Amino acid sequence: MAALLSDLGIRIRTLAEFPSAPEVDEDGQTCDANAVKKAQAIMQYTGLTVVADDTGLEVEALGGRPGVYAARYAGPKATYEDNWRKLLRDLKDVPWEQRRARFITVAAIARPSANVEVAEGVLEGLIAEEPAGSQGFGYDPVFFVPEVGKTLAQLTPDQKNRISHRARALRKVRELLKRMQDN
Repeated sequence: MAALLSDLGIRIRTLAEFPSAPEVDEDGQTCDANAVKKAQAIMQYTGLTVVADDTGLEVEALGGRPGVYAARYAGPKATYEDNWRKLLRDLKDVPWEQRRARFITVAAIARPSANVEVAEGVLEGLIAEEPAGSQGFGYDPVFFVPEVGKTLAQLTPDQKNRISHRARALRKVRELLKRMQDN
């Protein structure tokens, strides 16, 4: 996130600078609810403008699951690999053309004495039948992006930062932050 917002001419601070910040329970039913909750909680703690995000993975053949629960799809203590392996098992008999999926990232900007603003980024793709690539994290080894013909894990960080759902949401956040600076 810091890399994608670094050229705004503002000081970007991370949670690492606030070691006693509260742990925010991501118990919302949507990515929007989780992003807003995190941004507001940390803004109230620090008194600063805060950008927070949440990401979900919607798989059409699974009725939109895992959705907002993507990070815990295989259970509360699941690893990234546990989650994508469960996803592949759940899609075992689903043909390629029916493996459509999309990543959604919602980023929220919370400011003292202002309404929260949100931006959404979406990346459409397919769930691969086998993992490929070693870059990235989460579902990247099994999320195939037709526009580049590779999984996210096969892309360099720079390539991924140009097309990812998070990058798309943060480009919108950049515009919102620029507008806020101008006012």
